[in-house]
Amino acid sequence: MKSEIIAVGSEMLTPYRQDTNSLYLTEKFNGIGVTVAFKTIVGDRLKDLVSAIRIALGRTDILAIMGGLGPTEDDLTREAVAEALALTLRRDATQVAALHVRAATWHIAMPPNNLKQADVLEGATVLPNPNGSAPGQWLDTTFNGYRKLILLMPGPPNECKPLFDAECLPRLRAVIPVRYIAKRTLRAAMIPESQADKLLAPIYTTYPDVETTILAHAGDIQLTLLCSKADAASTHARVDELASRLEEALEDWLYSSGGESSDSLEQIVLYYLGLRQATLAAAESCTGGMISQRITSVPGASRSFLGGAIVYADPLKAAFAGVPAELIATHGAVSAEVALALATGIRLRTGATLGLGITGIAGPTGGTETKAVGLVYIALSDPQKTEVMNRTFRGDRNRVREWATQQALDLIRRRLM
Repeated sequence: MKSEIIAVGSEMLTPYRQDTNSLYLTEKFNGIGVTVAFKTIVGDRLKDLVSAIRIALGRTDILAIMGGLGPTEDDLTREAVAEALALTLRRDATQVAALHVRAATWHIAMPPNNLKQADVLEGATVLPNPNGSAPGQWLDTTFNGYRKLILLMPGPPNECKPLFDAECLPRLRAVIPVRYIAKRTLRAAMIPESQADKLLAPIYTTYPDVETTILAHAGDIQLTLLCSKADAASTHARVDELASRLEEALEDWLYSSGGESSDSLEQIVLYYLGLRQATLAAAESCTGGMISQRITSVPGASRSFLGGAIVYADPLKAAFAGVPAELIATHGAVSAEVALALATGIRLRTGATLGLGITGIAGPTGGTETKAVGLVYIALSDPQKTEVMNRTFRGDRNRVREWATQQALDLIRRRLM
């Protein structure tokens, strides 16, 4: 079955507020075999709400509406559903009494406009909301001759989520066919998105029953495989079969192929360090500690990551990593020679198995005719081998640094594989 989530509120059409409830509801829907096909944000305008509701009912089986159940003039969800379905609203005496009790508990006089929260759609079941004054509503109805399930829930997350779990999920499980969803997430590093799709599309397009999405960010490719079927075994088998073929095609670009979730690149680096009983230290210039931050964000990183130094100024390259001043004078701070010296120097200074050195021009200034903005040198040193690579990353300062961080971690991963 397909569903749509409508988040109601003009504030979510501004830069200052975003919808987070839909992420939670999507996870819960997927857990019972319901696919979320659409998500819509609508402002507090009756005409727009009515239109959005009719469109949603015309293309999905289940409609979850969050927000617009409050007492103010712009809380119009009840009225919009009533108009969209040509239903009447009745003022429920039980809910009116509950509102008065709630106001008395708070020792306040209840404003008359609060009474609109007791208006119930014709044929709807009231869903109690112990965390707020606005109850939800459940409506099992028809639209254009087809059965539709409509869920009205308050907008605040501390009200919406508990109400959905306690009141909506049991009702959904009771009326919808049992479906099972299998999910796999694969992640690959430093392969361009277009190259990944060229490589993988001929494979995943032959599995029309498995929804495959590709998300790319700063040198990281995430593939999500999603399949829904009537029995669990065939659902998981289908996803596993496709995942196996994609893993084979990605070869050593692939770094993680877990279940519903996947490990980050820094987690994989730490896994390999632990497996090899190796340790790592880093001397960072242009990334300013971003590599160390990513590694230390993983609990238990101290077992393999000794630490490092941010050697942004040239004198600190000498003080903390032993880079000779004459080397910098001869080749420049952004050079293969200095990156190699940083990697070797930090390794010897800390006693780590592996030393990482990184230096570059993050921009927006600092580039020259021979060394463009975005140029980064990354070096890795161990007692047997020292290597250096250079890359030129496009984009603003943050993007250059993010890509450089990802490239550095991938270099470590490939060394330890």
